[in-house]
Amino acid sequence: MKHPTKRASITRRDFGKAVAATTTALAFPLIVPSSVFGKNAPSNRLAIGQIGCGRIARGHDMPGTFKAGGVDFVAMCDVDSKRAREGKELMEQFYRDAGASAPEISTHQNYREVVERKDIDAVVISTPDHSHAELALAAVLNGKDVYLQKPFTMTLSEGILLRDAVARTGRIVQIGSQQRSSPQFRRACELVRSGRIGRVRRVEIGLPIDPTKPDDPVQPIPPNLDYDKWLGPTPFAYYTEQRVHPQNGYDERPGWLRNESYCLGMITGWGSHHYDTLHWALDTELTGPKRVEGRGEFPTNKIWNVHGAYHVELVYPDDVIVTVSDKLPNGLKFYGDDGWIWVTREGTTTASDPTDPNAKKLPPLDASDPKLLAEEGVKVQLPRSAEHHADWVQAVRARTQPIAPAAVGHRSNSACIVSWIAMKLGRPLTWDAKAERFVNDNEANSMLSRPERAPYGAHNLMKAYKS
Repeated sequence: MKHPTKRASITRRDFGKAVAATTTALAFPLIVPSSVFGKNAPSNRLAIGQIGCGRIARGHDMPGTFKAGGVDFVAMCDVDSKRAREGKELMEQFYRDAGASAPEISTHQNYREVVERKDIDAVVISTPDHSHAELALAAVLNGKDVYLQKPFTMTLSEGILLRDAVARTGRIVQIGSQQRSSPQFRRACELVRSGRIGRVRRVEIGLPIDPTKPDDPVQPIPPNLDYDKWLGPTPFAYYTEQRVHPQNGYDERPGWLRNESYCLGMITGWGSHHYDTLHWALDTELTGPKRVEGRGEFPTNKIWNVHGAYHVELVYPDDVIVTVSDKLPNGLKFYGDDGWIWVTREGTTTASDPTDPNAKKLPPLDASDPKLLAEEGVKVQLPRSAEHHADWVQAVRARTQPIAPAAVGHRSNSACIVSWIAMKLGRPLTWDAKAERFVNDNEANSMLSRPERAPYGAHNLMKAYKS
């Protein structure tokens, strides 16, 4: 199934039908913000709630959404009250720097206080991976549009649950796969889909890895952190800052990015970006691989235990062979009968540390022959977005699909999760992309979901709404 190049608009009648259908199916009322229709229509300013006020929120999501224009951040929420307060202070500074008066901004530790507010139109979710599904599901079921940081969800079963809820409710959800809003990635995908390199035979994807280190000891839980809520649906584990996020400062990568209870590692952390570009280029955005085999090194210490070195081989429709490895340069290289095309981010180097004297800067777009990059004769034109957050804000106003919608984000994340399972099991697996299950492999299928610690988790949330 092809992803449409022209965005389909959701009419008011279709939106009403979607709300009615969901209300009947789930047996609970949806809260539709008062600003959706009437004098406070989306053509006016949107009231935004920010959930998660850490590093990615402060450096990317909050400024990106604010600069989109026509929005007002009216709530800051974080299970760490210090971060919620400092998020409010940063947002107020944004308004001052813009020569504008900030609205009244409330602070919260409980996300429900934000998603259940009728005066809020949409939320930006910038939290650890293990909480994505519950928070986004609660938001769409309460009538909120959502900007959701990648990866889409922590598990595949959560992804199916959230994707289907978004479809039923008609909410506008943008996944933070911002490479779609970078011109070189769009252009590379247009060239590949236009047949510039002929039939695609294989693709190489390079991703970085995270370091590990010995466990830190137990520490007192900071009084400003609701640690139980931070753990959410994951098993209880003792508190130490190494597991969560720094209590001072926002520059360093938080520890949760390196623990498999909260993140699967770079295979989803950065892989969700590159797999998304892969799917966009191969026109497989709503499907996935057919077969997968992988291996990976996993530390035995308890906290920083995400994968180290790894190698994954996937087979996609038309027998395209995809190799994913930390030994490859960070980016994607498409090989066809008539040449190759390479794409990566601006400023990317061959070393994870750009200050390394041996690091080599990689071109954002390259080809075996410069003529392959010519603009003339490009048959496929993909959606264009100048900035990812602005694209979402525009989609919310117009009730159109954003450039990285939920169904697409789910599939790119699914391929990452399937790769991670293959790395864990170390044997060939057959994947049924239509059924979204492994073929005749109960052990692999058991890894598509995880138990949830009550009362947290997306599945527990859905059960509560249905009861």
